[in-house]
Amino acid sequence: MPELPEVETIARKLRPALVGKRILSVSLRWKRTLAEPSPAAFKKRLIGQRIQEVSRRAKFLRLQLSRDTLLVHLRMSGDLTVVRGSYRTAKHDRLILGLTGEMRLVFNDARKFGRVWLTDDPDAILAALGPEPLAEDFTPRDLYARLHQRRRLLKPLLLDQTFLAGLGNIYTDEALHLARLHPLLPSDAVTPDQAAVLWQAIREVLMEGIRRNGASIDWVYRGGDFQNHFRVYGRTGEPCPVCGTPIERMVVGQRGTHFCPKCQLPLPIEPL
Repeated sequence: MPELPEVETIARKLRPALVGKRILSVSLRWKRTLAEPSPAAFKKRLIGQRIQEVSRRAKFLRLQLSRDTLLVHLRMSGDLTVVRGSYRTAKHDRLILGLTGEMRLVFNDARKFGRVWLTDDPDAILAALGPEPLAEDFTPRDLYARLHQRRRLLKPLLLDQTFLAGLGNIYTDEALHLARLHPLLPSDAVTPDQAAVLWQAIREVLMEGIRRNGASIDWVYRGGDFQNHFRVYGRTGEPCPVCGTPIERMVVGQRGTHFCPKCQLPLPIEPL
């Protein structure tokens, strides 16, 4: 599933192509792709609206239109691409928007888990999400307070989108290793210094992921190379880049979790 860096990369690539374009036609090829409103209302409201901005909130792509907001969650295999000129519909195309300038915005989703919302109140859909980890107003003190409010195991808590928005399996494993914190450490056992180190590690791996256009692994996302720089994710049995101990894998909350058994002791440690 694409995480914050992959979705941010897609938004940045779509933005220059889409901003200013008007929607001329709507082809909804699989009705369940649409979360809301009804297909008839969706088509009626979309046509004629202009795309004013393309951005991201958590793992959602957000297209601000002249009247409404179009939200897209790619889930496991969704992809949004811009096609110029003639286009032959592909097998897994679920939604195609015809745009001015002889362009199309194509939502392709092989596994059919992706969803699209057209709404005049995006906050109603996004309100439950936690803070953005790269936001200027999200501080180490905020993270420490939230960790102690929840009192859960660290790895599942960081994956909870209501706790912190945008992290998934890859970047959580990478951040915990960089911070030298064990995935099973209780969140309320994290010290203020450790929270500050974790805050920095989360931001560091996310920014590096964005710099490298995300990771091309686990789904159909194209073009990123962060997978070539993983510290622990997917490297079971390979040496830890810090101490050389073989990376181990366990299942935490039904998610494969990669960690160094030497660097990431489930005990309080001194900050880096």
